Amino acid sequence: MTKDYMIWNPDDVHIAPDVLNGKVPEGPIESLWDRHRFDMKLVNPANRRKFNIIVVGSGLAGASAAASLGEMGYNVQCFCYQDSPRRAHSVAAQGGINAAKNYRNDGDSIYRLFYDTVKGGDYRSREANVYRLAQISNEIIDQCVAQGVPFAREYGGMLDNRSFGGAQVARTFYARGQTGQQLLLGTYQALARQIQLKTVEMHTRTEMLDLVIADGRACGIITRDMITGEIQSWKGDAVVLATGGYSNVFYLSTNAKGCNATAVWRAYKRGALFANPCFTQIHPTCIPPAGEHQSKLTLMSESLRNDGRIWVPRKAGDTRPAGQIPEAERYYYLEEKYPSFGNLVPRDVASRNAKTVVDAGHGVGELRNGVYLDFAEAIGRLGEDVIRDRYGNLFDMYESITGENPYQVPMRIYPALHYTMGGLWVDYDLMSNVRGLFVIGEANFSDHGANRLGASALMQGLADGYFIAPYTLGNFLASAGPVYTDIDHAAFVAVRKDVNDRIERLLAVNGKRTVDEFHSELGKVMWEFVGMARNEEGLRSALARIPEIREEFWQDVRVPGSAADLNQSLEKAGRVADFLELGELLALDASHRTESCGGHFCEGSQTADGEALRDDANFSYVAAWQYQGDGNLPLLHLEPLQFDYVALSQRSYK
Repeated sequence: MTKDYMIWNPDDVHIAPDVLNGKVPEGPIESLWDRHRFDMKLVNPANRRKFNIIVVGSGLAGASAAASLGEMGYNVQCFCYQDSPRRAHSVAAQGGINAAKNYRNDGDSIYRLFYDTVKGGDYRSREANVYRLAQISNEIIDQCVAQGVPFAREYGGMLDNRSFGGAQVARTFYARGQTGQQLLLGTYQALARQIQLKTVEMHTRTEMLDLVIADGRACGIITRDMITGEIQSWKGDAVVLATGGYSNVFYLSTNAKGCNATAVWRAYKRGALFANPCFTQIHPTCIPPAGEHQSKLTLMSESLRNDGRIWVPRKAGDTRPAGQIPEAERYYYLEEKYPSFGNLVPRDVASRNAKTVVDAGHGVGELRNGVYLDFAEAIGRLGEDVIRDRYGNLFDMYESITGENPYQVPMRIYPALHYTMGGLWVDYDLMSNVRGLFVIGEANFSDHGANRLGASALMQGLADGYFIAPYTLGNFLASAGPVYTDIDHAAFVAVRKDVNDRIERLLAVNGKRTVDEFHSELGKVMWEFVGMARNEEGLRSALARIPEIREEFWQDVRVPGSAADLNQSLEKAGRVADFLELGELLALDASHRTESCGGHFCEGSQTADGEALRDDANFSYVAAWQYQGDGNLPLLHLEPLQFDYVALSQRSYK
């Protein structure tokens, strides 16, 4: 095989001389957002109908943005690859949504939510964005209640709260284990209303394959109709990407199989900066793989850690069933190591500790690849009816997948890829470095730093879509005016040709191996070398192996069928081709960041007792990568992070 690729050397990374500007307004953080909104330029209601806005994605962020913009009077084109906006992956979120209402009167506040989020992200997020998120959190709950979202309520009728990892107050609003589904139904109702009013035109089964930029401004997208195969051009005065994260680069993840990174990766290759790709989150509460041929993993809500106790046999290699292991021979490792937080430590801490005990031979289950999440004590204390009321649908789901009744035997859990904190770089207004390209929800990098606290993803998606983008996008349009480029412009013609050429190239390979084979092989490299623990040798191995897999893919992948009709193999091939490039950037970013922080655990940077050790002197910045052409090392831009309100300190949950 002729070698047709370059192996990136992290030592050769070049850092851009300019300092990346997040455009955070000056002033006290408590009044920053309110004053910034007042200072923004507005679009007169009568003029809004003159603007056409493209929203890609219909999850919580995309649907709430499209509905809000439509309600304001803009013309909105909303795109999703699912057959209905209700099938967006936000539906899979289970545990809850955070807000600083302090209904429990247990010491919560906007400032405490802000503090917990910055600390939980291991001091690698932008303070101003996080404070704004905490402020807006309370408005989100009011909005959702007004829409009829059936949050759990206490006996007296007040909204109930429960605890989540990384916090010592109960601030998580929930709808049993179906919070994401219920919130998505709320946003879908708002979206459907605008579709009926014709302010939003919904395009389902339509996948964005590239971004069009003319004169330095995002002005449209190229899509493929997934039923007919038709390639279409769409013009917009602004483009909003709300396409979620890239966990499926690891193949096995809690994401739906359709979740992909093509939209953000195409934007990256058109000039948008990609920030902190190595910050990926491994969720501690997932059902362990049952065998070698599993294609995805199932999340069990983090809310289960409220009442479930996590343990393993104290003696390595103990194969007795859980019920035969006496209390004295059980190792409740989180409760013993972290007495202040116990089983509610943040996700990165819980995940690494699970890996540690399993690697040391304490794993449970037939494959010895899990730890126990045990509800026996809670059932004895509260009664089975209470546990069933809180988590019944989760218990039913677990039993249907594993064949084990968690009311009678402990659940088995193990960490899995779940969320990505990295994403396209955006400024305070959620606009990327490409004018007119806004990025919201999990698709951007802005709010969670190196680790996302549980129940904060739903909060960010709705904050961005309902309460931030409608303001900042209007401010942009008031200054920039409409796009006069039409779809016959040379920029559209060129990008459309690129899309067609790529499709033809995929179909022309006609090799012997399936797309899933290559995706699985990439996933094994990512999990082994760029997973929960990373070291220099492993990352360099990944940087050497991923380009080899990519070359093999383009020489031997088999994509049957044609481009002129429904072709799921073609869809997957395009997405995996992008994952093969994104995985390389992720490994490069991890190799560059030789500190440990949050979800990025560098084995060479840890405390004496094995906790993540940050290097604030050298890495207190956002790492934003700029595409420099295929085969070339990307250029690294740095946005320094300042902490004026939350003092930098070594995280401790003990």
